[in-house]
Amino acid sequence: MKNITSIFLISSLAIASGCTTMKTSDNNSTEIPAPNANMANNPFMKKSSLQYQAPEFNKIRDSHFKPAFEYGIKVQLAEIENIANNTAAPTFENTILALENSGEVLRRAQTVFYNLTGSNTNPDLQKIEVEYAPIFAGLSDKIYLNEKLFNRIKAINTLNLGSEEKRVLELYTTNFEIAGANLSPDNKVKVKKINEELATLSTQFSNKLLDARKNGALLISDVKELDGLSADEIAAAAADAKAAGKTGYLLSLQNTTQQPLLQNLKNRATREKLFKASWYRAEKDNADDTRSILERQAKLRMEKAHLMGKKSFAEWKLQDQMAKTPENAINLLAQLAKPAVETAKRESDEIQALINKQKGGFTVEPWDWNFYAEQVRKEKYDLDENQIKPYFEVKTVLEKGVFYAAEKFYGITFKERNDLPVYHPDVVAYEVYDRDGKSLAIYYLDFYTRNNKNGGAWMSNFVDQSHLLDQKPVIVNVFNYQKPAEGKPSLISYDDVTTMFHEFGHTLHGLFADQKYTSISGTSVPRDFVEFPSQINEFFALEPAVLKNYALHYQTKKPMPQALVDKIKKAGTFNQGYSTTELVSAATIDMNWHSVTDESQFKPTLDFEKSVLAKYGFNLKQVPPRYHSPYFAHIWGGGYSAGYYAYMWSDMLNSNAWDWISKNGGMTRANGDRFRKYILSVGNSVDLNTAFKQFTGKDPDIKPLLKDKGFIK
Repeated sequence: MKNITSIFLISSLAIASGCTTMKTSDNNSTEIPAPNANMANNPFMKKSSLQYQAPEFNKIRDSHFKPAFEYGIKVQLAEIENIANNTAAPTFENTILALENSGEVLRRAQTVFYNLTGSNTNPDLQKIEVEYAPIFAGLSDKIYLNEKLFNRIKAINTLNLGSEEKRVLELYTTNFEIAGANLSPDNKVKVKKINEELATLSTQFSNKLLDARKNGALLISDVKELDGLSADEIAAAAADAKAAGKTGYLLSLQNTTQQPLLQNLKNRATREKLFKASWYRAEKDNADDTRSILERQAKLRMEKAHLMGKKSFAEWKLQDQMAKTPENAINLLAQLAKPAVETAKRESDEIQALINKQKGGFTVEPWDWNFYAEQVRKEKYDLDENQIKPYFEVKTVLEKGVFYAAEKFYGITFKERNDLPVYHPDVVAYEVYDRDGKSLAIYYLDFYTRNNKNGGAWMSNFVDQSHLLDQKPVIVNVFNYQKPAEGKPSLISYDDVTTMFHEFGHTLHGLFADQKYTSISGTSVPRDFVEFPSQINEFFALEPAVLKNYALHYQTKKPMPQALVDKIKKAGTFNQGYSTTELVSAATIDMNWHSVTDESQFKPTLDFEKSVLAKYGFNLKQVPPRYHSPYFAHIWGGGYSAGYYAYMWSDMLNSNAWDWISKNGGMTRANGDRFRKYILSVGNSVDLNTAFKQFTGKDPDIKPLLKDKGFIK
């Protein structure tokens, strides 16, 4: 996913230039604070000397963040006051551009900070995060609820503005209005208080969930209970236990409901324990319990929406998205839900028939699904995940698969960089070169799971592209693959392979950014569009020329046999009922939490979720939602509140676009250049519905998506 962290939620301001003082026409400007002597060695006080301003991780210490935050806030507030109090007639340059150029020090510090708190946090960083969440929320409100500033924005004459300038001005106006710039003074005060509390709660939720994930790991004492796992997986579990100061085998949790190891664990009791460790991780009535926090968040979000004149938080949140309204989002989910559940029921019957055939003597439960689904797949398609994994070694998949596809479709190339400092030894770096051979960006990857890393996978920018600031993108992809035991290959599943292609799709969106202003650059687009470039990139994983190049046996280096490739493709829609149902049910839970219009409609967390699933027909207990409310990090700790539907909306765009590509020559450079021109390089500089129609020649519809999932012929 695209990581929409606290920094991006604070505001849409692109805080990046070297501007330090904004003089008003009568020289009555607010003085910009001078840094004290202690700030002289703080690396955030000036642009990084590394290529493209890549972070100087060799110089950055935890102790640098608070001083940089304190100083950076003071500077930006002074800059905002100068802009708001300028007595000269409002222009794009002295108002919008000045806003874009404000807060340089703060931006640098926040960007690194929030990337580290997601991927390599520690107690000191967590304390700072909790402390500054309400402070940053307050800073955002001081900008977006500043009446003088908003009045200047509204007064700007658009007559002589270029297209990008008009778009930036339009988005600033919209963002101010959505934030509450038109509210009465009393309601502005109320919104400020709510925003500060929500920022604190979101940070608390994330920190609690990180602890819940860490503390919820399943410790196994008898290796016999791990029957079915490979020797390498068992060795890795033993190493994780040792690292945690425990004896035995530690099965760490990923952020999703289902856990990868459930597919291979033969011991049903172990499967049940692992599933329940995942499901109940954040609802144990202990320090890691998140329920009271998320219930408070839901209530406050509803109250905020009411102050904004909207019936629900979802109505407020979706007004600047492609879906526009909760009704449109729910309609899409409903169109997917019915065929998905019907298909999942048939899949469940197949699994139950296999259990009965084996005289299992039990009814399929959630912890059985992946184990027996894998057997059904073997039976139907003669496909075994353990046959596949040896052909998917992490770095080979990256360089000969992901990079190779990008070179063929877009003409870009990559060179590993061992001279750049990184924030953890597992992190690797590459320089990216454009189709003309010129250097384009710096790209980092962080592959392996750690107990101080958030779950899931994501993309973030360390530096945003901007022609105005002469900035090229510096991007990171973060994953949570299981780190192999020392000296062993890092073999991943086919699902993990598609995750790598997916996240690199976000990276491509950032790499090809071609905007003057950072606020509309690259992935700075609506949530229900941002997943489109990432999801379409997944299709390249099975493109024949690409798959042949990277699916190499880690020992023999021989390509995957065509017979096995054919099996993977034939099984392409296998288990789609299950996977779609778990996604759509999670999105439906999210949308219902945020569609509440009256406090009386709330219930305790577990009761609320149960009633939503029943209401919308998600009645298969063996198919739980991908995220259970207590650990739904996307919506309580990230930027996807009332927005998880975006994955399905983007998937609809993705299926339509791939349908066009397939019918127009497939994986050609011409198609790559066209996709780059109309989709990947436009950022948010144009109307994205129009951009999509320019690429495909028509508006999107759901039929290609239903076809891709095997729900219709």
